[in-house]
Amino acid sequence: MKRRLTIHDVAKRTSLSISTISLVLNNKPNVSQETRKKVLQAIEDLGYHPQRSARGLASKISGNIGFIVTEDHFSQTEPFYTKIFLGTEFEARDHNYYILLTTVSKHFSKTSSIPRFLLERNVDGVIIAGKINEGLVDYIEHLGIPIVLVDYELKRRRISSVLIDNRKGIREGTEHLIRIGHINIGFIGGDLAHPSIAERFKAYKETLRDYNLPLQGELIVIDETDTAIRNGYRAMEKLLKREVNLSAVVVANDAMAIGCMQYAKTVFLKIPEALSIVGFDDIEISSHIEPGLTTVRVYKEEMGKLAVRRLVEMVRSKTQTVVTVHVPVELVVRGSTRAVGERLRQPSDSLSA
Repeated sequence: MKRRLTIHDVAKRTSLSISTISLVLNNKPNVSQETRKKVLQAIEDLGYHPQRSARGLASKISGNIGFIVTEDHFSQTEPFYTKIFLGTEFEARDHNYYILLTTVSKHFSKTSSIPRFLLERNVDGVIIAGKINEGLVDYIEHLGIPIVLVDYELKRRRISSVLIDNRKGIREGTEHLIRIGHINIGFIGGDLAHPSIAERFKAYKETLRDYNLPLQGELIVIDETDTAIRNGYRAMEKLLKREVNLSAVVVANDAMAIGCMQYAKTVFLKIPEALSIVGFDDIEISSHIEPGLTTVRVYKEEMGKLAVRRLVEMVRSKTQTVVTVHVPVELVVRGSTRAVGERLRQPSDSLSA
């Protein structure tokens, strides 16, 4: 069996002390550029991989970042949170960190819901993606482990967050419908306890108000408990059974929008000829369904990268300075929306104009 290489082999190859090799491995500043280059070249030539446990003993860090997402989020909207996770993976490599992924239940319990890497104190920081039970946040804070929230915020707590510009995204999607002639525009959403969904609904109402369009309660379905495809299907069924005057609908996310389209097809309602639909997130399937979904593109990988950068800053500086970042969004127009009139409306236009 081939012998496992050690730090002694690197020291022997470079004729440098073990302490100097350790400084390079732990990315310490008090090493010359020439020495650093020499050590890194020897590591590459030898194919040496330092053991994380040994490095942790020297630097009091684990080299790991925990990534937590609830089971229902990861199964129901997997394309969205998978992309965020991939972003953390790509960025972590640049900082010489590993990402440890785990899913937890929506219902926090100290006896069954604590991720193993928290019990073992085997992470230097934690990224939480999406809505999470606040009890778990309390537990992590009690451990003194830095936290960054992604696509979620706790307004009464001072925790760094990476958020979507939800208001701008929904405004652009709603304005797109208004400018191609739609007046009777509905909204479909679910889980308004999630800050992102609540913010999107608020932006929809604000945009209608700014264009002097009436807020019609019969065109709104927001009582779904979640934002999965099945919830969109049920919500569209509820809306269409009201037999309302509806030409377009803004949907809280792409998963629900796809469910809306599925139900529309079961009742032979053509999209976009009879109904225009705008989603939110731009998950991969949105460009492959027929017709393609007009939606708001969220740069999900970038959100993951920003979360890692912020967490690494907190770990290395040993500070808990709270930073909130809003990631820009972009409207992507595809085949699910269609003009119904020539005139473009502008803010403050009246219905009688």
